[in-house]
Amino acid sequence: MEKKKRLVVGVTGASGAPLAVALLKALYRFPEWETHVVVSEAGARLLREEAGMTPEDVGRLAGVVYDNADVGAAIASGTFRAEGMIVAPCSMKTLAGIHSGYADSLLLRAADVTLKERRPLVLAARETPLNRIHLRNMLELAEMGAVIMPPVLTFYHGPRNVEELVTHMVGKMLGVFGLVPAGFRPWCEE
Repeated sequence: MEKKKRLVVGVTGASGAPLAVALLKALYRFPEWETHVVVSEAGARLLREEAGMTPEDVGRLAGVVYDNADVGAAIASGTFRAEGMIVAPCSMKTLAGIHSGYADSLLLRAADVTLKERRPLVLAARETPLNRIHLRNMLELAEMGAVIMPPVLTFYHGPRNVEELVTHMVGKMLGVFGLVPAGFRPWCEE
């Protein structure tokens, strides 16, 4: 049997928990992929408040869920083979921690490992308006190889509701890894 591909998913305290839920649900539909999830304390709060999800609900959608305080977990090591990592939503606090290498939590350490191993790191940076610190951190992370992907609204695919806007954003994030989730409609394709 072929080994599953692994994707690490981080969820932080920026508003946008429905993005994280839609991402996990989309990944759940790819049986050849294994999802390793770490949620910050603020991320857990927003999952409850914005999506009505408990840690147990997240566990049902993920292959493995880690405690963010467990900096010795498997995903903290470069020898843990993963295709990359998506942080969605990604708070500016988390983005700044990744930028500076301040890996004081498992989520930050996993992102640091992803960068040092030159694997794709997608950051769904969630803040508006952006100040110079945010912009500088995003620019420098992009120069380090991160994919900065704020969840920007798009309308060319003719969304009829918020769910279709979220699905489109999830499709763009998963596209970095060659995955096309159900319901994703790229430009000029039917």
